[in-house]
Amino acid sequence: MDKELETMDKDNSNSFKKSILEWLKTLLFSVLIVLIINNGLIVNARIPSSSMETTIMTNDRLFANRLAYINSDPERGDIVIFKYPDNPEILYVKRIIGLPEEEIRISNGQIFIDGNVLKDDYTAIDMIGTFGPYQIPKGHYFMLGDNRNNSKDSRYWENNYVAEDKIVGKVFFRYFPSFKIFN
Repeated sequence: MDKELETMDKDNSNSFKKSILEWLKTLLFSVLIVLIINNGLIVNARIPSSSMETTIMTNDRLFANRLAYINSDPERGDIVIFKYPDNPEILYVKRIIGLPEEEIRISNGQIFIDGNVLKDDYTAIDMIGTFGPYQIPKGHYFMLGDNRNNSKDSRYWENNYVAEDKIVGKVFFRYFPSFKIFN
């Protein structure tokens, strides 16, 4: 009887060890999948400022697609997450307004691209001020926040343009505090 109990204790101990090992494998696999998705497929971001209001509000949480520009180039109007040109350790979220080799000029709040007025409906309030002209280099983009009068963007940076390889992802989905899909 003692040998039988001893065998049962060993079986229970082995079963417990196998169970723990299975849980650890599952946990490790889950962490690995999350790391691959977060570092290879999407950017998970929280918006710390009002620079993109009313499109994206302070404290919104959103996803950006890291693979969005593998087979296509960024386009005017895209909302992107990128490495801030004056400090690449910081990620910014802004809207692409100027494309490579275009000239941007802002006069009395109106945006001119190569001399033509940009018809944009991204903003709730008219922009104030005159800026530029900016001649965007090849392979670079000019960014503005949608809250143009309260946005630290290409107009104010030491390095005014974002290199294409510094664009981390294209915003496609807000998941908090409500759901919204971006084009």
